This record gives sequence, C-alpha cells and structure tokens, in this order.
Amino acid sequence: MSSQFRLLRTRRFGPFFVTQFLGAFNDNLFKNALVVLLTFQATQWTALNPEILGSLASGIFILPFFLFSATAGQLADKYDKAMLARFVKMLEMLIMGVAAAGFLLHSLPVLLGGLFLLGLHSTLFGPVKYAIMPQHLHADELVGGNALIEAGTFVAILVGMLAGGLLAGVVDHPAWIAGGGFAVALAGYLTSRGIPAAPAPVPELRVNLNPLTETWRNIAFARRDRTVFLSILGISWFWLYGGLFVAQFPAYARVVLGGGESAVTLLLATFTVGIGVGSMLCERMSGHHVEIGLVPFGSIGLTLFGLDLYFASPLGLAGTTPHQLLALLSIPDVWRVLIDFTMLGAFGGFFTVPLYALIQLRSAPDHRARIIAGNNILNALFMVVGALGAASLLGAGMSMPVLFGLAALLNACVAIYIYGLVPEFLLRFIAWLLVKAVYRLRSEGLAHIPAEGAAVLVANHVSFADAVIIMGASPRPIRFVMDHRIFKTPLLGFIFRHCGAIPIASAKEDPAMLEAAFRDVSKALANGDLVGLFPEGGITRDGELQTFRPGISRILAANPVPVVPMALGGLWGSYFSRIDGVAMKSPFRRGLFSAVVLRVGAPFATEAATPAALQAAVAALRGKLR
Repeated sequence: MSSQFRLLRTRRFGPFFVTQFLGAFNDNLFKNALVVLLTFQATQWTALNPEILGSLASGIFILPFFLFSATAGQLADKYDKAMLARFVKMLEMLIMGVAAAGFLLHSLPVLLGGLFLLGLHSTLFGPVKYAIMPQHLHADELVGGNALIEAGTFVAILVGMLAGGLLAGVVDHPAWIAGGGFAVALAGYLTSRGIPAAPAPVPELRVNLNPLTETWRNIAFARRDRTVFLSILGISWFWLYGGLFVAQFPAYARVVLGGGESAVTLLLATFTVGIGVGSMLCERMSGHHVEIGLVPFGSIGLTLFGLDLYFASPLGLAGTTPHQLLALLSIPDVWRVLIDFTMLGAFGGFFTVPLYALIQLRSAPDHRARIIAGNNILNALFMVVGALGAASLLGAGMSMPVLFGLAALLNACVAIYIYGLVPEFLLRFIAWLLVKAVYRLRSEGLAHIPAEGAAVLVANHVSFADAVIIMGASPRPIRFVMDHRIFKTPLLGFIFRHCGAIPIASAKEDPAMLEAAFRDVSKALANGDLVGLFPEGGITRDGELQTFRPGISRILAANPVPVVPMALGGLWGSYFSRIDGVAMKSPFRRGLFSAVVLRVGAPFATEAATPAALQAAVAALRGKLR
C-alpha cells in the first residue's frame, strides 16, 4: 500500500481526514439541495428568478471568507487546532438546526442565513485544515497528506452535490434536507474527537477583530517569504482558472454538448477524477518530498489541455431536446472533451499539491494559520474576480470555447511571470525532468542530508549536469558554488543567479570574486542554508577522482558546520561530461535514460572534515557504486 494511504490508518491523520471530508460533503449537500429546491420551486419561496437565486446563494456562501478568514487564522494560532475542529463541528450541528427552522417556517431569509453560517463554518475550519498537518505529519509525509486532502475534498464536493440534488428531489418535506445535514455534522463531530491535540503555537496572541487590518497583516506575514507569497498567488490563480471551467459546466453541457443534467454530472465527475489522480500521483512523482518542480509541469498541462478544449469543443450538437448520455458518449469529439477535462483536473493536482505543501513547510509556525487564512482570502477574491470577468466576457458575446482558450493563454502568461520572479520553480522542474525523465536516478542515503540547519555538501564532479541532478534529488534547496563562466550563459545564468548559486573564480583569474565567494558562502551557512561544493575544482577529464582543493578548510574555519560527502555515478561518458576539456558529442556515448546513482554518506564533524578525509570518503562511496 502506498505510504500516503497508510496515513489514513493512523490516528494523527485518519480522523482529521474523515472530519474534513464530511465537512466538505455537508457544505455541498446543503448548498446544492437548496439551489435545486429554489430552482424548481422558486415561485413558492420568492419572486426572484432561479438564476439570480443561484448566484445569490453562491455569493452568500463565499462572503464569510472575506469577513472572517483573518479572525479564523488568529484563532487557529491561539488555540489547540483539535479543539477548534470539534468546536466547528458543534457549530455545524447548530447551523443545521437553523436550516431546519428555515424549512419549517418556509422562510428564505432564514435559509440564506443558514447558508451564510455554513460558509462561516468552512471559513473557521480552513486554517485548521492546512495548519494542523505540519504538526501531525513528518516533512516527507506532507505531499502525501496534502494529496489525500485535495483528492478527498473534490470527491466530497462532487458526492455532496449529487447527494444534495438527489435529496431535494425525493424527500416529502424539505426539512429532511437539514436532518440529513445534521446527521453528517454529528458524524463529523464524532470523528473529530479522535484528532490528537495540536497545541497552539502562540497562545498569548491577542485577537484583532478588525477584518481589514488583520487581513493586511496576514498577507504581510506571507510576503516575508517571497516564495510563500507567490505560491499563495499561484494557488489563488488556480482557483480562478479551475473555478472558471467548473462554473461553466452546466451551460457548456447544455449549449455546446447539447446534453442535460447527466452531462453536467459527467463533466464534474471527469474533472474530479482528474484532480484525484493527479493529487495521488504527486507523492510518487516527487519522491516523498516537496517537489516544486511539479508546479511548472502542472501549469504546462493546464495550458495545453485548456487550449485543446477550445479546439476540441464540437459545433452543432445542441438541439431542441437534450441528448441522452449514451448518445453523447458515442460521439468521438465528446470523448476528447472528457479527456481534456480529466487532464485539466490531473495537472491541477500537480500544480496545487506541491504549492500547499510548500506553504506549510516554509511558513513560520507562529504565523502559519494566519498565512493560510490570507491564502483563503485571496483564493476567494480571485474566484469572485474570475466569475465576474467570465460573466462580462460571456455577456459581451464571447463563446465558452473561446473563453476557455483565452483563460489557457492567460494561464501561460501568469506562469511565465511567476517563474520569472522565482526561477527556483523552473530550476527544480529542469532538475526533476533530468532525474525522472532523462535519467533513471537511484538515490541512496538522502536521510544523511540534514532536514534543517546549515551544512556543506561535497561531491565528485563528472558532468555539467551534476549540480542540477543533486538539486533534483535533495529534499532541500542547495546553494551551489559554481564556476563564474556558467553565469554568462543566457538561460542557465539567469536561473542559477536567481536561485542563489554563488559564482567563483580562481585567484589567478579574479581574486576579488574569489574573496566575494567565500564571504557569500559564510553568509549562506550563517543563515542555515545548504551549500554545495565540487572540491576537485572542475569536471574530471578522465573519469577518476581528482585531488580535493583546500578551500573547504577555509570555509569550515569560518563556519564550523557538518560536511556531507556524496558520490555520483553513471554520468561519466554522458553527453554532459567531457574528455580533455571537450564536451562529449558522440552518439555512442552514454545517452538518455541511462542509470545514474547518487550515494550520500554520513556527515563529518567539522574537525574531521579535512580535504584528504573527505576525498577518501567520496572515493569509498564511488567504490560502492560500482
């Protein structure tokens, strides 16, 4: 069984997963049942038309995210999150009581008030949902945990919508809808009692009830780490982009595909399955650590399949009566549309799961819940802006396929902008491609790389791809010391420079740059970063290990940190290695999909990490590769 599914059997994750699943299910059960009821029985409740009622219900549900997310984040930082989860579940049961009163009194304002409170319930649970995972899961479990949460949430949304629509159509009295919601809320409360304690990181925090000032403070916390803030913007953009597609499912199924309610359900199901599959694959594809290289991969797929949906959308299918589902499935163009929606969901999973895990991992524990609250506010804002923009364009006469194509092009522009600001994403993507697609990398001993704190990593140097491959295998970012000439390469120079690589030159070439490199290394280690070195001073010319230079001793004299030896095997003789200073170009050399091995040894204490000792350790690791 995959390690992520084993989490479901643990007390530190299983009860929490079921609790959040039931909460998402109940939100959509009640909301969709209410929308269906008001759509088909609108005249019994109000003079408003069903379209306005549907939009009104969606707006009322999302309003609490703007009003109370800032407060919810403070509460999750101030109080035990397990206790808050139980409180939210009790609130959910009371909300179902309000909903029952609305049905019994036949009062639309009371029902909409219940829907507003249900939005409040989701707002309060949001920061708890994502801030509790880093407290209960290990760093190598965060991707799997987030994958399960994302997949489970979308499945709960789909099943809740289906159950809500079914319940609204079969019950004799609508109050039974609230009764069903109460039963789900009670089950959620019972499972929440199994969530282990998650102590408050800032119990002395004074809660600021002003949503405007506190929202600005939460966003300011996120902006302290540029990567975290841009990850939040990336997630918010996905909710705009994905929400735009999902919101058009009913109209697209009717106007473009010529289907009925079953076609809408089919589109929702394919998108949900895609999200689930993509999310579940993240852990396997990332090697059990937060792999932000999957984010560019996800954005590429979101763009390509969004564009293909524009070209694949059939013409002339809509008629005077809806097509039966089996009749639609007999049309090849419809299958292409379904594949596009499935792949949009899958690549959405590749895009969002690493970003959520990255936010959890890099956010300061004392502010984590408030940063997630800021994320929720921006998510809601982007969704509203996306909905208004789509409504304006469609109202101006734009067709849905053109809207989807335009959104896909905008997605490409947003991706290019974000990766230009933070090239770390792009570099990790290149590294991920090298270790997962171009080569068959096998890593041993990665646990020897410290999970936190400063350390120096030393390795043999056999090819131009060494630094990128080690970066792709490492669970943490590494600042490599690299030959200054690499920085003159247009693309690689830009990427390495913005990822914190440190240029170095020999004393003969540029003594000032050499001294600056030592200062930058010292500063990086003082900040707790990992620094990577190739102590041989250049790529081997004959495949053998060269003498380690004494620069490592000077580094350790200024910053006494552990030193981790590592050895690369399988790259000598590849396109990226060299013989007598000339890069290999022969097609008979070791090429793509070759087996590459990275072996990491136990760390050396500072006083034992002499150049000779480190060279002997790397040589011993190389010997074990053969």
